[in-house]
Amino acid sequence: MIRLPHLSRRLPLALMGALALAPVAYAQDGETAGDKRFAVVGGYALSEPTKNPEIAGTRAQVDGDGAATLSATWYATPNIAVEAWGAADKFGHRVNTAAGKAGSVNAQPYALSGQYHFGDGSQAVRPFVGLGYYEQNFDNETAEPTGPLAGQRIGIETAKGAMATVGVDVNITPTWFARADARYLQGNSDVKLNGINAGEAELNPVVVGVGVGARF
Repeated sequence: MIRLPHLSRRLPLALMGALALAPVAYAQDGETAGDKRFAVVGGYALSEPTKNPEIAGTRAQVDGDGAATLSATWYATPNIAVEAWGAADKFGHRVNTAAGKAGSVNAQPYALSGQYHFGDGSQAVRPFVGLGYYEQNFDNETAEPTGPLAGQRIGIETAKGAMATVGVDVNITPTWFARADARYLQGNSDVKLNGINAGEAELNPVVVGVGVGARF
């Protein structure tokens, strides 16, 4: 079962506040978001693995974490866009087994995807969907000194695969907007102990984020 951290439960309240204020401010300006072709978004996201890897025959559980994110988008039309997205910092994941904490690893995903934004630039609220390709780098793989992997050198290869996105933009002005989105990253990578293949890390995380963006 997906266990989204408690901060993600605050998302509906933040969106309700933005939805209440945005239409009033947005309607006061004759320019619309559809007149802009570039956008950047800075935000914060929570990454929660949906699958637990098996390492050397032992089932492990990987905890979620949060990190800052950045994205840049080019709008070919008011509805069709290409987005480059990634974590500006690393997600720090704790790895547990039935015997306790086994280690930790940092993960940093980045992706390129195509998006479709519904409606037109005159709307204050615009949902969107996207599909693309991602890679997720892992580093600082560390085994606990007294855990089940103690004394072993851990390596996790880069995960690669498809990424699906759903989200909504709340236009505050033609330039400024708030965003909430959820991304599903599907892919796996090999796990090695002392240089020998010991299993697969198919984490398939869900990444839920909020942010503030500007269009140009």
